[in-house]
Amino acid sequence: MIHPESILALLERQPRRQATYKQLLRELGARGAERHRLRLLLAELLRQKKLVELRHAYRLAPAPDAAAPARPLPAQKPGRRAPPAAAGASERARGRISLHADGYGFVLPERDAPGGGEDIFIPPPMTGGAMHGDQVEVELTRSAGERRAGKVVRILRRQHATVVGVFHATPRLNYVQPFDYRLSQRIEIPPGGEQPQIGDAGRHRVLGSEAQRSGAPNEAQRSGAPNEAQRSAQQRPAQRPATPSAAPSNAQRSAAPDEARLSAAAGRVAAARLNGLVVEVEISDYGSPLRPMRGQVIEVLGARDDFGVDVEIIIRKHHLPHRFAEPALAEAEAIHRRAASAARAGGEPEIAAGRRDFRRLPIVTIDGETARDFDDAVYVERRPEGGFRLQVHIADVAHYVQPDSELDREARLRGTSVYFPDRAIPMLPSELSTDLCSLRPLEERPVMSCLMEITPAGEIDAYEIVPGLIRSAARLTYTRVNRQLQDPRPAADLPGGLDWAAMLELQQTLYRKRQRDGSVDFDLPEPEIAFDEFGLMRSIVKSERNAAHRLIEEYMLAANQAVALHLEQHDVAAVYRVHDTPDPAKVLEFEEIAAGFGYSLGPGAPAAKRMPARDRRGRRLEIPSSGELKIAPRNYQQLAARISGKPEERILSYLMLRSLPQARYSPANLGHFALAMATYTHFTSPIRRYPDLLVHRILKRLLPPGGSGRRLYRARRYAPNAAPPPAPALSETGSPLTFKRLLALARESSDAERRAEEAERDLMDWKKVRFMETRLGERFPALVTNAGKNGCYVELFDLFIEGLIPAATLEDDHFRFHPGTRAWMGARQRRLAIGDRLEVIVERIDPVRNRIHFAPADPAEG
Repeated sequence: MIHPESILALLERQPRRQATYKQLLRELGARGAERHRLRLLLAELLRQKKLVELRHAYRLAPAPDAAAPARPLPAQKPGRRAPPAAAGASERARGRISLHADGYGFVLPERDAPGGGEDIFIPPPMTGGAMHGDQVEVELTRSAGERRAGKVVRILRRQHATVVGVFHATPRLNYVQPFDYRLSQRIEIPPGGEQPQIGDAGRHRVLGSEAQRSGAPNEAQRSGAPNEAQRSAQQRPAQRPATPSAAPSNAQRSAAPDEARLSAAAGRVAAARLNGLVVEVEISDYGSPLRPMRGQVIEVLGARDDFGVDVEIIIRKHHLPHRFAEPALAEAEAIHRRAASAARAGGEPEIAAGRRDFRRLPIVTIDGETARDFDDAVYVERRPEGGFRLQVHIADVAHYVQPDSELDREARLRGTSVYFPDRAIPMLPSELSTDLCSLRPLEERPVMSCLMEITPAGEIDAYEIVPGLIRSAARLTYTRVNRQLQDPRPAADLPGGLDWAAMLELQQTLYRKRQRDGSVDFDLPEPEIAFDEFGLMRSIVKSERNAAHRLIEEYMLAANQAVALHLEQHDVAAVYRVHDTPDPAKVLEFEEIAAGFGYSLGPGAPAAKRMPARDRRGRRLEIPSSGELKIAPRNYQQLAARISGKPEERILSYLMLRSLPQARYSPANLGHFALAMATYTHFTSPIRRYPDLLVHRILKRLLPPGGSGRRLYRARRYAPNAAPPPAPALSETGSPLTFKRLLALARESSDAERRAEEAERDLMDWKKVRFMETRLGERFPALVTNAGKNGCYVELFDLFIEGLIPAATLEDDHFRFHPGTRAWMGARQRRLAIGDRLEVIVERIDPVRNRIHFAPADPAEG
């Protein structure tokens, strides 16, 4: 099993403290799935800045006080004029590059890095061989109007060790064209590189239930015939011939040409079988502007339209860790065996010791119909003096997953569970995620319990955090609980002793309290895919969010807030969930659009723009700084209430959400803007989120012998732009981790969350495009959600599918785009602007970019 420490120790022994990837493979004995793990560990060490990536090798990073020399820039060719340089041409910045299919890109500098700020434009010749997503160092060269421009001078960390794409076999060469259109350069496959090594994917390969169904969608599967990928795998040799160590004999030398010809012929046959199939390629040479990239096929996924291949593509495209390492699986199995043995012997004494017993209470879990892991359970009762007692019990994952164990390494590597429409990639193996750590009904489970006393006004009066032991009375679904909340009379199929009226009243009380504080609550519809009996997509519908969803949401928010306050009051290094104040430029952009509908975020928003910063229309604007921006969560809340139920609600709610930054994890308690909370964390989902597991470990370190007593709740009020409290002391205050260590873990967890969100969104777009492929020419009612120089973006009313009306389809009426009103105006007084309703025709599907192109329907043909 490869560990980060073994990689660092190996490099430490090398003469120049560096080694190539192939040398690491050989020295560490990596085979099969271990090769993929090595790539992930190398990426993690680069992220931690323990390694430096050279052109063909990895080197130990220098000590913090030893500055690494910058990579020299290529010499300018004679006769070529250097790009114009501004006064600050030597200024550099680091960040992630986002490339466009046309060759240019943008670099968003790191938050706290020198030269941070707005994104930097990178012209096509200046990308320096970087791929989309790479961490790069950029030298600023000039200012293009108000936009900074630069060139890539160094690639700090490669984002893509592997790439998924379609294999193409040609008489001259074989290559793979990546699925991600932003990776425009194809990857050449040299002779011998088209045959992946055979490795057992194992039972830990995460596949959805549709892969196990007998009824499959394509004809080959329905008839029981193997698909092309399966045939090529069956006919592929079991292993490559070993290279002989002894000198070849004369007979062997004479047979060498024949063997070479046979090997070349076998390669051509293998390439022909792979032609048109989806494969994953490991990049062996990133090439240069004058030399193509090269790689080795490591896995064949199948034909693009084969059942389940779309999810496998997305998993590899976003580099989601989807195979558990064997030592982690062995560790999970050992824990499960010990727990099963202890259960047969009458229970685990170490679980019951030091825990408060809640087993006699009718505690229940409430989740979706398809949920398989249950990490939270609740119980509510009324207080004699008025108000409520709320118990939130969370699975004690930290009891099983110890720091620096194999399971902990895997959980940290994944960061979060990833949920697709018909499958999931869990953060923990099933022995834990769906069994030992899942609060299954009528089974004893260790928990961390947050016990809150809440006033009739919704204020948390006092709280207590204790390790507990529960036995869930029932596994309830949102649908069943919603019916019960509408009619709270006792039901025969539900456990007795539950006060449903009190549960609903508490949810409403907590919600009203949040509203008073100014919390923003966007209740936007979410698309949900409906499948038929064969697992094929039948339709895309609006997901239901009923009273039961809101009930659990309010309870979890209250528990997270109480735990965050507990951490803050102990002045301990911890992980908080923070949400920054909006970017003034994005608020300004929203105000511009909202003004067209007659709305504004309020007097604190920069609605009045002072003429002469240049906007997209060429006008000069003065954008206020963050300190000048007087915007509060209540401004968003009040506008959301004003547009509720109005035709423009769908558009403005979405645009308001876009103007807000993404929430993230941080050891600095910076507050949560959207929730209007000065202190907030994530505590309620340690089965599927690594930061929650960290919070559980810190809470355990804070527990005095015998548990925690009742503590009064003294919350700070949220104030936008308020200075954060001073950074807490390090591990000597009781936290198992230092502030610096938590900062690295928080960044990793935030990155993992973004990666999962992008993958989930990417698959949903893929599904939508495939769903619309059979509906070319059909008419649908739509809403214009945005407009720009490239056309109008619309969303179908009934299917929650977005697409573009390209500018080229608007030529019939001589349409012109008017930046001032963000509208397309036609010569015959036709107008297309944000908020307009119209009928559209599905005109074209772009399978490369997963886009749907519409055209305005002719009213006369309706």
